[in-house]
Amino acid sequence: MKNLEIALLLGEIADLLEIKGENQFKIRAYRRASRAVKYLKENIEDLKEKGSLTKIPGVGKGIAAKIEEYLDTGEIKYYTELKKEVHPELLNLIRLPGVGIKTAKIIHEHFPGIDIELLKKYAEEGKIRALPGLGPKTEQNLLRGIDLMYGEREKYSIGIAKTSAEIILDFLNSISEVERAEIAGSVRRGKDLVGDLDLVISAKNYQEVVYYFEKHPHIQRVEKIGDQRFKAATWLGIKVDIEFADEDNFIETLYISTGSEEHIQQVKKLAEGFKGQITKNGIFINGSKIFLEGEKDIFSALGLPYIEPELREGRGEVEAAKKGRLPLLVKLNDIKGDLQVHSTWSDGMNSIEEMVQEAVAMGYSYIAITDHSKSLGIANGLSEKRLMEQWEEIEKLREKYAPFKILRGIEVDILSDGRLDFDEEVLKNLDLVIASIHSGFKQDRETITKRIISALENPYVDIIAHPTGRILGKRPPYDFDFERVLEKAAETNTVLEINASPDRLDLDDEQARAAKEMGIKIAVNTDAHERSCLNDIQYGVITARRAWLQKEDIINCMEPDELLNFLAERKKGAMP
Repeated sequence: MKNLEIALLLGEIADLLEIKGENQFKIRAYRRASRAVKYLKENIEDLKEKGSLTKIPGVGKGIAAKIEEYLDTGEIKYYTELKKEVHPELLNLIRLPGVGIKTAKIIHEHFPGIDIELLKKYAEEGKIRALPGLGPKTEQNLLRGIDLMYGEREKYSIGIAKTSAEIILDFLNSISEVERAEIAGSVRRGKDLVGDLDLVISAKNYQEVVYYFEKHPHIQRVEKIGDQRFKAATWLGIKVDIEFADEDNFIETLYISTGSEEHIQQVKKLAEGFKGQITKNGIFINGSKIFLEGEKDIFSALGLPYIEPELREGRGEVEAAKKGRLPLLVKLNDIKGDLQVHSTWSDGMNSIEEMVQEAVAMGYSYIAITDHSKSLGIANGLSEKRLMEQWEEIEKLREKYAPFKILRGIEVDILSDGRLDFDEEVLKNLDLVIASIHSGFKQDRETITKRIISALENPYVDIIAHPTGRILGKRPPYDFDFERVLEKAAETNTVLEINASPDRLDLDDEQARAAKEMGIKIAVNTDAHERSCLNDIQYGVITARRAWLQKEDIINCMEPDELLNFLAERKKGAMP
C-alpha cells in the first residue's frame, strides 16, 4: 500500500517549494494533498485504476498526474528536479522542530555543508548565536529540536505504529499455517510513541510463516535471533519483534510480551505470595500449572480483577486491583460526538455537510463545527462576518439532519497578549467555544501561562484545545506552568482536551489523569480537517483509557441534551 509513501513525498515537495519561496497557495495545496492521502481509507493504487485520484480531497489534476507518474514509474520528475535546486542540508535543517526557513538559510549561508552532528556541536559551543539575526534563544531551540527529533528517531507515533502492526497482522492471519496471531508490546498498551512492533504467533510451521513474511512488501528484512524469535523491519524503518509460541503457552507469552516490564515485575512479586511463578512456559500457583483460556485467568489466579492492557504500566494498577478500585474504562462506543471539527470554511478538506454525513455514519449524535478564527490567516480563519454566514448554512443543515445536533462553534486563537481573537459579543452567541494557542510558542514560561489562564477566565470559553501545543516528534510542548493551569481549569470548570490526532495526543495520558484527579472534565476530540480523520477518535480513546478515564469524565460521552445543559450550566457558573 503506497498511501503513506506518496503522502511523505507530497509533504517533501511542499517543503522544497517553501525553501524556494514559491507561492503559498501552491505550498498549501501540496500539504493538503499530503494530509488527504495519508488518511485515505482506500488503497491509492486502487483509486488510480478506477481513475478516481481527483476525487481525493485536495488532489487536483496536476497533483493526481504526479501521483500516477509515481505509481507507474516509481519517480516524480518534478520532485527530482526540485531536489536538485535545493541543498539537502537546507531540507534537513527545516525539518528540525522550531527551525523556520529564514533561520535555516542563515545557518546554511554561514556553514555550508553542515550536518546535524556538526550543527549540534556548534550550538553547544555558542557559534550559532553569533550569526546575524540569530541569538541564544535560537541556539537553545536548535538543541531542543535536535534532541526531540534525533533523540526519538527510534520511535514512531501510535498512529503509524498501530496501522503498520495491523497491516502485518492481517497478512499473518491470511497464512494457513498461522493458528493465532496477536499484537503485543507498547502498541497493545497504546503508548503515544512506539519503539517497535511486538507480535506473538502460534503456527503449525513457523519456518513456513517466516518464508511468507519475508515476501511481504511492507517488510524490508527478517533476521533470526533465537529458536522461535525473529526481528524484522518495515520499509518505514520500524523494528518488528516476532515471537512464536506453542498454542499451550500462547496466553502466557502474549501477557508477558505485552508488558510493561514494571507491571510484569509487580505481578510476579504478587505471585510469589501464592508460591507462584509467571513465565512464558506457564503460570504456576503452589507448584501447579494453571490452565488459561485467556489473560483474565492469570489475574483470577492471583485474586485480581482483569487489568486492561492500557493500564499495565506499573503506575498503581496492581494496588488498585487488589483494593477493587480499578476504573471502568471508557470505550470507543461511549463517544457520542466530536467537539472539534473543521470544514472548508477554514482549512478543512470537506464541507460541513460531508463532515456531518461521516459523523452520522459513525453513529454519533452530534458534532461541533469549530473552524479557525480570523488571526490564523494561513488557515483561512473566519472573520466575524464569515462566521455569521456559516451559521446560516448550519441552520439549514440542522433542519435537514435532525435529530442529529450540529453545534455552532469556533476554535478561537489565544493571541500573544492573552486576548481572544473574537470579543465576547461574538462568543456568547456560539454553542461551543474552543480556545487554543497557534503562535508565540517561544514566549517565556510566565507569558504563556498567563495567556492560557486568561482564556480559562473567560466565561465563554468551554474547552482549551491541545493544551501543551506538542506535535509528536516535531514540536515539543511550549513551556508553561501546567499545575497553575490545572488549578485554574478546576476553579473555572473549564474542559481540557485530549486531541486525538495521532500526531498530537495532547493532553497525554499522565496529564489527563492529573486533570481527572482534580475533577476537571475532558473532551476527546479529533481536530478533524478531513472526514476520514474523524476515525482518529480511536487514538484519543486509547489515551483516555491510559489516563484511567471513565465515560463520566468525558463530556462528549454525554447524550446531546445532557451536553447542552452542561455547557449552559458551566457558562452560568463562570459568569462574574
